[in-house]
Amino acid sequence: MLSFLCTLLSQCPLFLIHAAGKLVGRVSWWLDAKSNRIAIENIQQSGLCQGTPAALDLAKKSKLSAGQSLLETFFIWGASLDRLLPLIRHISGWSTVEDAQRAGKGIIFLTPHQGCFEITSLYYGSQHPITVLYRPPKLSWLHNVMQHGRQKGQVMLAPANEKKKKMLLQALKRGEAIGILPDQIPRQGEGEWADFFGKPAYTMGLASKLATKSGATVIMAFGERLADGQGYHLHLTKVDDIRTPALLNRAIEQQVAACPSQYLWQYNRYKQRRYALHKLTATDPEKHAG
Repeated sequence: MLSFLCTLLSQCPLFLIHAAGKLVGRVSWWLDAKSNRIAIENIQQSGLCQGTPAALDLAKKSKLSAGQSLLETFFIWGASLDRLLPLIRHISGWSTVEDAQRAGKGIIFLTPHQGCFEITSLYYGSQHPITVLYRPPKLSWLHNVMQHGRQKGQVMLAPANEKKKKMLLQALKRGEAIGILPDQIPRQGEGEWADFFGKPAYTMGLASKLATKSGATVIMAFGERLADGQGYHLHLTKVDDIRTPALLNRAIEQQVAACPSQYLWQYNRYKQRRYALHKLTATDPEKHAG
């Protein structure tokens, strides 16, 4: 059924996908009070808005963007590269990629939950090999559709399991690129606490370790969604230092601040896994009590 939906949506013009996505976002805003509350709290924590009305407005815009992201994901999974590549209207920072390729130590692309993160790896993978880290869904039928939709061109998927670090490091040693969602909450024991917009968030350590060990160039990739279904603007920005999760979060903060309305604020970035919470309180029980 989902495969059929992807195929069906891939035949639609992008402006229709984005218009329908906004409608999905509006319905979600009316029905999902919990995620609205999380979004508003996260926005207020970020300090990017002054006052509750501004935070509420940004939360609503983010919800519309999330609806667009949902439908465009299915659209992208069902479409061919020939259909998708012309939708990338502008590219900023491609010279950074070329410099990294000449350096020969590989590239680590960081793509937070912002804009269209599905399109970024597909664009690069249409020209060069890239291995993208992903978390397999629990439903096998969804897994198959996801793999088929994402593995286009020279894109290879690396499941987030015990072998992931080896696969990603091998790709970097070959001078290739890898892709990581850096603001995804890691599994138990695979992260550490670091401030994200001034509040401790359990943050992955993998990206920092790979960058330190490989010497690869780190590039933030953001697929900005253009208005009225016009396509996408791909922004590529070199990140100087992610040696620690704290520095990684700082780089994500700067990216989010550049276009906050397309960030997935309702994602529970401050979710506390039991193991992680135990480690945090054991380190400083008084600071984090309550």
